[in-house]
Amino acid sequence: MKKGMIKVSVLYPNAKGKNFDIDYYCNQHVSMVAGLLGDAIKGATVEKGLGGGAPGSMATFAAMGNLYFESMDSFQNSFGPNAEQIMADLPNFTNIEPVIQISEVMV
Repeated sequence: MKKGMIKVSVLYPNAKGKNFDIDYYCNQHVSMVAGLLGDAIKGATVEKGLGGGAPGSMATFAAMGNLYFESMDSFQNSFGPNAEQIMADLPNFTNIEPVIQISEVMV
């Protein structure tokens, strides 16, 4: 990714009693989001949490999804009209309320 791009991170905090279906997320949800947002997405990654800082500890996040856009306008214009449909799919793969961070890529 190049400097100045917008990165939208969707983080799913891990906790006992929380569930996250990584297969559904990778194979269904991400492709649905990509289809809805189209060419506005310039890149995407999915990360699965494996552990925390201490050996054997639970990962802080069950998973993280990252989407990259050329600009804030590109993100807002593509995501805004589709936000309701995207958020409606969450119960299909998790009972975790996501945390969203929007960042500017610096390096």
